[in-house]
Amino acid sequence: MHQRFTLFTLLFLIFALPNVGWGQDLTEAPDDPQIPDRVVNRQTGIWHGVYTKYQIGERLFYYGEYHVRRTDYYQNMRNLYLRFGVTYLLDKYLEVTGGFVNPYTWASDPEDTERFDPVVPEFRFWEQLLYVQSVGRVKFYHQLRFEQRWKRKNDIGADYKYSNRWRYRFTTYVPINDYTLRPGVLFGSFYNEIFIQNGKHIQYNNFEENRTVLGLGYILNNSLQFQAMYMWTYGQQSAFEFRQRDIIRFNIYHNLDLRRDR
Repeated sequence: MHQRFTLFTLLFLIFALPNVGWGQDLTEAPDDPQIPDRVVNRQTGIWHGVYTKYQIGERLFYYGEYHVRRTDYYQNMRNLYLRFGVTYLLDKYLEVTGGFVNPYTWASDPEDTERFDPVVPEFRFWEQLLYVQSVGRVKFYHQLRFEQRWKRKNDIGADYKYSNRWRYRFTTYVPINDYTLRPGVLFGSFYNEIFIQNGKHIQYNNFEENRTVLGLGYILNNSLQFQAMYMWTYGQQSAFEFRQRDIIRFNIYHNLDLRRDR
């Protein structure tokens, strides 16, 4: 099992890294006065998420994620994410998922309809490998996610452009008031996720973003759990423009067994 996941990780590196140009391809020297200063845009937000996993066969599950994301804490609507997929369990440690994502992005000034389309849809396919480890009372999750994206800006007349995104997330859960993760248990969570992208129009920001999350969760029963989290992100938007975000997240996780013959 460990050898199998190591193989998947190596495949991720083989496919992702050759498409990434680390560093900025600048023809001028770093101390050239014509090079602009680095700009860091700081944002805040509140994200709500619902994660579902419904068993429909012995090894088969329906998987869904639904997100509402607002900026300036709760002042402005920014994104609606609808992620759908089917998960297949290869064994109790490893699963594979694939499906479709339909995000919607709101313009920074949706009332300025002469310059912006207020809401723009995006289209993606996605594939994922998830490997689970247990060490004592701690659970570790290794997630490799791949996305093929068709997206555009909110500017009137902007074209859709294709790009690939490669994501790796390391997550850990630690029970607080018991030795195992079970109903009635409060737990701490941590994850770090790196985003790499490539495409014909992506030149300087192959490194898209890094997210670091600390959270606290509660398992109500076998079907329902809740998490509240703080997320800090840092990413590159263009050659000299970066983005730093402080996000509060509230998530609900819902699991059901829908098999008739269980």
